[in-house]
Amino acid sequence: MTPAAACLLPPLAIAVALLADRLFGEPPARWHPVVWIGRYLGWAGRRLPDLPPRRALAGGLLAWWAGALPVVGLAVLLEVALHRWLLPQGGAGVAAAALATGLLLKPMLSWRLLREEVAAVDSALARGIDAGRDRIARLASRDTTRLQPAEVRETAIETLAENLNDSVVAPLLWFALAGLPGAVLFRYANTADAMWGYRGRWEWAGKFAARADDVLAWLPARLAARALLPRGLRWRLLAAQARRTPSPNGGWPMAAMALALGVRLRKPGVYALHAGAPEPGSAHVMQAIGHAGRALALCTGLLMALSAAVALARGIGA
Repeated sequence: MTPAAACLLPPLAIAVALLADRLFGEPPARWHPVVWIGRYLGWAGRRLPDLPPRRALAGGLLAWWAGALPVVGLAVLLEVALHRWLLPQGGAGVAAAALATGLLLKPMLSWRLLREEVAAVDSALARGIDAGRDRIARLASRDTTRLQPAEVRETAIETLAENLNDSVVAPLLWFALAGLPGAVLFRYANTADAMWGYRGRWEWAGKFAARADDVLAWLPARLAARALLPRGLRWRLLAAQARRTPSPNGGWPMAAMALALGVRLRKPGVYALHAGAPEPGSAHVMQAIGHAGRALALCTGLLMALSAAVALARGIGA
């Protein structure tokens, strides 16, 4: 098996993962690796916020690594085993390895569920503001009980843009760069940040988790934003808008989406993106889903090419 032939494995695995996501959606919760990660983080973090600051910081650091090392190590073992067992078998082995790797990669990303949940907000809002508020509460951590229709749409579009990166682009980028262990590490870090964060009670216990996610999401957030940014708009304009949010990464795809749709996106009292634009109307949520899908297609093509180049450089199958 030549390296040139084996470099087809990563892009084929990406295609398998996205196809499995489209056809089947999420695995059952009892078999979902991210659910298992969440259970560990819930257990490990149960008492961390109540510790004194220094102990909470140290405890959060140790608990993060205590969970990360086993899951990433397992991903390394699985990937090495697939390469050793299947790649020597030639083209059929590459196809089998790509299929297995893609199925293992699938739980690390989620585009179909994100798209369906955001579309469901738009459908619920058509039935009334209370239905819209109840539906958006499944996606957003902010208080949704007093949101007005435009604010529900803003929250849905922001969630779509931010999670286009967190749930799809970032896992694929880290898979392209570091294989299955890279995708697993990002998903673990992102889940830890979502559960622990570093505000309020978690100011110290979740600080390392938040910083780790910031580092790992930095590059993919800007890739997603670039894919979302309409032609003709300057990067400098995007950067100026993105910096209005407290997040070092989340503001980039959200600002790009606001500029692409020509609407305002805001979190009252915190930030406003493209503030001079009109608020989103009834058609903008579905427009955002379509635009995100096109941006994902662009990112997928780029990342498939990157994954092949990285595999060739590493000499997989040599």
